[in-house]
Amino acid sequence: MGPVLAGVLQLLALIAALALAYVPLGNHMAKVYSSDKHWRVEKWIYKGIGANPNTEMRWPAYLRGVLAFSAVSVLFLYLLQRVQGSLPGSLGFSSIDPDQAFNTAASFATNTNWQSYYGEQAMGHVVQTGGLAVQNFVSAAVGIAVAVALVRGFARSRTGELGNFWSDLVRGVTRILLPLSVVAALVLVACGVIQNFSGIHEVGQFFNGHSTGGGQQWNGGAVASQEAIKEIGTNGGGYFNANAAHPFENPTPFTNLFEIFLLLVIPFALTRTFGVMVGSVRQGYAILATMGAIWVGFIALMMWTEFAHRGPAFEIAGGAMEGKETRFGIGASSIFAVSTTLTSTGAVDSFHSSFTGLGGGITMLGMQLGEIAPGGTGSGLYGMLVMAVIAVFIAGLMVGRTPEYLGKKIGTREIKFAACYILITPALVLVFTAVAMALPTPANSMTNSGAHGFSEILYAYTSASNNNGSAFAGLNADTQWFNSTLGLAMILGRFLPMVFVLALAGSLAEQKPVPVTAGTLRTEKPLFTGLLVGAILIITGLTYFPALALGPLAEGLAS
Repeated sequence: MGPVLAGVLQLLALIAALALAYVPLGNHMAKVYSSDKHWRVEKWIYKGIGANPNTEMRWPAYLRGVLAFSAVSVLFLYLLQRVQGSLPGSLGFSSIDPDQAFNTAASFATNTNWQSYYGEQAMGHVVQTGGLAVQNFVSAAVGIAVAVALVRGFARSRTGELGNFWSDLVRGVTRILLPLSVVAALVLVACGVIQNFSGIHEVGQFFNGHSTGGGQQWNGGAVASQEAIKEIGTNGGGYFNANAAHPFENPTPFTNLFEIFLLLVIPFALTRTFGVMVGSVRQGYAILATMGAIWVGFIALMMWTEFAHRGPAFEIAGGAMEGKETRFGIGASSIFAVSTTLTSTGAVDSFHSSFTGLGGGITMLGMQLGEIAPGGTGSGLYGMLVMAVIAVFIAGLMVGRTPEYLGKKIGTREIKFAACYILITPALVLVFTAVAMALPTPANSMTNSGAHGFSEILYAYTSASNNNGSAFAGLNADTQWFNSTLGLAMILGRFLPMVFVLALAGSLAEQKPVPVTAGTLRTEKPLFTGLLVGAILIITGLTYFPALALGPLAEGLAS
């Protein structure tokens, strides 16, 4: 079997698995967020945090809950890292420096999981499991909660109430993320991913069955459980520096494909949840078609760029194999790279800096779309719905009619919220990149010069501002400048958009429904799906094309 055919067959198997999970998981999540019953363990949690889960919140109160919980999460994780040297199970590692502790706390609390440290050489068991793994659960649950609040804004009328943040948060963890993670962790352990709390071991080095006389130090950890929620919650932070390219995290081609499935299943299934909650599953299918078309299109482009035979080295290897695991090959690595950058996962099974110039640009462009195809847990759905609002507004301008979406008029107030949402992240990416390139010190962190070096900086701020977390693998980001500015970009890129999403949800929920007429744009039809895809690509292209032309495009055209 040729490598191209193998890649295509893996893609088809992945699509089939996602299709099988789509309806049951989507319906389950809709039921979770529509139920008025609370589990006993949930009642204990509400009592412990002093929350009343039955109190409906308007958007300012919902936002205050999101921001307060996330601020406490950042502070807790920061302090846990700062006292690591005094904690049991620290494996002898010292406390984390202030700038790196801030960066890591901001990273995991914002669902970014950017890592400027070597996990196996910096974090002990307590920080890994009690800090980072916990944030993987709750940060993902926050994203889903905000998405559900926006869906309620479309579904409800003549009320500004969007549900209860604390109830949505707790249910997301107890009824969705935790059960899925337990099952996924068991599968990963069965397939060879490690799960223990062992200390540091000296491991000999061998070649062809013979000792080379050298050695390495490896520590164990609760890897399978963290790997499960890292993918299911679209977090992406690896227990080891090599992330999903490390055999302790991702030992076989099957686990590689299974991990891709995990990082995609909730974002895609949330479109079904959306359709059920607004009372029209066809609306959910339209959003799903938009996400799926972009995802498949990007994978096709990535495979084409990485399989292209240009030069004798590529011809011998069958494509661009530099930086890729021979266990997975070009096809699986391309699927993983596209899936992890089109979601907010950021996990890697190959190193994006080693991709071809155009291939690296595809990973970058995937993040710059806004993490919406299918995006992160929750953030992908609410980002796509904001783009749908923009698309119906554009359609309304074309025909001279007040735009409507799901029975709600998109007026001046709503379009202002949507416009502010889509402007925040590009502003963060481009401003931080420009400042870093203008100052002398940040440039010293670049491994490469020229277009590829610029791509390293652009990729870093694109990843941080879009809460992705993957790296171009050529930038030394463990400096005070990058730890501080990337941490700030993560926080602003996560919570400023949420402000406008919840404000939009509140505005929509206050409206009365608009009856469907002959002039109403049918947003469940393929025509709207095409309009939405076009709007996303054009807006992103106009925003980022000058920066991309200086980096990956220049490098790709020169090779």
